[in-house]
Amino acid sequence: MTTPTGLGEPKGPSYLSPPVRRHHPAERPTEGWEPAVPPEPRRVLLSRAVVMGLLATVLAGLIGGAVGSTLVHDDNNAASESPAAVPRLPRSSGGAVRGGVGDLSDVAARVLPSVVSVQVDRGFARAGGSGFVLDRNGHILTNNHVVSSGGAIEVVLQSGRRIKATLVGRDVRTDLAVLKVTQTTGLEPLELGSSADAAVGDQVLAVGSPLGLSGTVTAGIVSALNREVRLGSQRSTALQTDAPINPGNSGGPLVNARGEVIGVNTAIATLGSQGSIGIGFAIPIDRAAQVADHIIRG
Repeated sequence: MTTPTGLGEPKGPSYLSPPVRRHHPAERPTEGWEPAVPPEPRRVLLSRAVVMGLLATVLAGLIGGAVGSTLVHDDNNAASESPAAVPRLPRSSGGAVRGGVGDLSDVAARVLPSVVSVQVDRGFARAGGSGFVLDRNGHILTNNHVVSSGGAIEVVLQSGRRIKATLVGRDVRTDLAVLKVTQTTGLEPLELGSSADAAVGDQVLAVGSPLGLSGTVTAGIVSALNREVRLGSQRSTALQTDAPINPGNSGGPLVNARGEVIGVNTAIATLGSQGSIGIGFAIPIDRAAQVADHIIRG
């Protein structure tokens, strides 16, 4: 049975390669063990007939190449004399193709500067998650379980700049919290979409700081709508996605192919591990925006 798990602290499987195991001399076989000796190259004797055949093939190739060169030269002359007779094919400019089907690189570039890492210093330990800029007044939306332990809060921008943040308010029931920073230079709010307009199969990006790796973007689709799971202190409906999200992604945005936020990444289903198995849940932005507005208005 899968269990939704919060994604606040950046804990998870190690992403370091295990060391290469080296054999102890005592482990080597006592009999028949010798360093590998490369075999001698095989000597191949060619008959006179084979040699003559190879020479004939090479000579024919040289003649054919010369004839081909002459034909190409004549075709080029004909093209230069009557350009209207030879249609020209369009050539690529060499630049990257943008906006094609499945290309979300432009969307990621627009969204990333507005997504922050949220770090909470509890003195003896640090916890963290993600968040994103809501407005030009410095409000940042994240999950309640990211900041519920208390402690000094900092947000880290995509540029690496650290800004102290204060907790405006939080809602345990929906697992949402709003932070505020006073230094708003360079902070651009993300455009909020409508989760009610989301459809199964829509392309989405999950942006955040899984395992503390800030500025991570993963792609997937909306897997299901109105999936009932436990979020916060109650069971409620969520958007299900297969975009890989892991501990540390909590509070980050789930955006559609237009770069609009449609959800707040909050939990994943696990099978006895801390990593993503392709089943993640996001609080629909229609609900999250209402809660955030209520917190800000006090």
